[in-house]
Amino acid sequence: MQRDEQVVPIRTLVDFVDQEVTLRGWLQAKTGKGKLVFLQVRDGSGLCQAVVLRGKVSEATFEAAKAATQESSLLVSGVVKADPRAPGLPGGYELDVRAVTLLNEAAPYPIQPKEHGVEFLMQNRHLWLRSSRQWAALRVRARVVRAIRDWLDTQGFLNVDTPILTPAAAEGTTTLFTIDYHGEPAYLAQTGQLYNEANIFAFGKVYCFGPTFRAEKSKTRRHLQEFWMVEPEIAFCDLDGLMEIEEQLVSYLVQRCLEECAHELAVLERDTTALQRVSPPFPRLHYDDAVAKINAAVERHETVPGYPDLLPPIRWGDDFGSPHETFLAAQFDKPVFVHHYPTQVKAFYMEPEVGRPEVCRSVDLLAPEGYGEITGGSERMSDASQLVAALERHHLPLETYSWYVDLRRYGSVVHSGFGMGVERTVAWICGLEHVRETTAFPRLLNVLRP
Repeated sequence: MQRDEQVVPIRTLVDFVDQEVTLRGWLQAKTGKGKLVFLQVRDGSGLCQAVVLRGKVSEATFEAAKAATQESSLLVSGVVKADPRAPGLPGGYELDVRAVTLLNEAAPYPIQPKEHGVEFLMQNRHLWLRSSRQWAALRVRARVVRAIRDWLDTQGFLNVDTPILTPAAAEGTTTLFTIDYHGEPAYLAQTGQLYNEANIFAFGKVYCFGPTFRAEKSKTRRHLQEFWMVEPEIAFCDLDGLMEIEEQLVSYLVQRCLEECAHELAVLERDTTALQRVSPPFPRLHYDDAVAKINAAVERHETVPGYPDLLPPIRWGDDFGSPHETFLAAQFDKPVFVHHYPTQVKAFYMEPEVGRPEVCRSVDLLAPEGYGEITGGSERMSDASQLVAALERHHLPLETYSWYVDLRRYGSVVHSGFGMGVERTVAWICGLEHVRETTAFPRLLNVLRP
């Protein structure tokens, strides 16, 4: 490459109309016949159509363009032309080619513009990532991650990292990945919450953000074995204050994506009508009322979109299944909080309701369109003796959690927190059918490679 060549990212072509530039990337697709070859060039920042006209370029350049195989790496030089009909990302600009240099000729590419099975695509995930759909979804994910940090940082939260290796469970002992820690059993973290509760007594408002692990025997479209979760924790915060924080954060994320990811959402063919309604306040629904709504619908023999069978009944005290969550969310035009779940279906550390210990001060935020729970949180127990009793009821060893109980002995206050799964949130914003498309290399019940 000559030093005077002006290599620019595709996303900046708007700044170089009628100027000669060089694109450096990969050939995503190729069409044309006779004297014309159309190259769809991808460079990571976008996609541009490069038009090669025989007679306007050297014969060597034209033959190189005709011979280039899908996913070959190449340099393409030419003049940027504005044309509102030109395809690409962003559209409206194409390259009038002057030269093509093939850097590496790709072998026959296994992923073609036809219907491939999910198993095949997952086995070739390292290549599937190059498709426009996956490119768009992962760019939205990156924007969501950035927006989460931006909002929390500007609201006075401090990012404090928590351990990946832990000696105990926080979300139930049946979903733990066990490892050997120098002859002692340890576990991959299900959550950083317990450690975050210690952090708030030093910093007031904190969050941790990182991978979490759940050994769930589940193959649903909502579940991964490894996923990223942000977990804010707040001192001097009750359940009502927690819900206000959650709705502000979620609304901010959605509006940022609508504003900054319009191209990506268009690639994904996402209907953003429902997303445009996501703003505070969100409706609030008590668990008791949710059960009543579900069973009333059961009596009417209602079905739920996406589920072939009738809505199943639910007994008070049971947790909701996916059809129940989908039904409840469909009753509102924006995400809905369901709060005060039965104590028996929630984690040991959740504060019971005064005068009604069978329910706890917990809350889940259900997303519209069948995406289910995107955040889950609660007030935490603030009394040491109450927490010890809860540990005993759950048959958890006091010795392992002694430090956690200690937090209630030295200046305990009402405090609350929640967790938000990044992948499920991204799936909802993007309108994706399955969370496997929201992370570069998903870990599913039957997928560990590549």
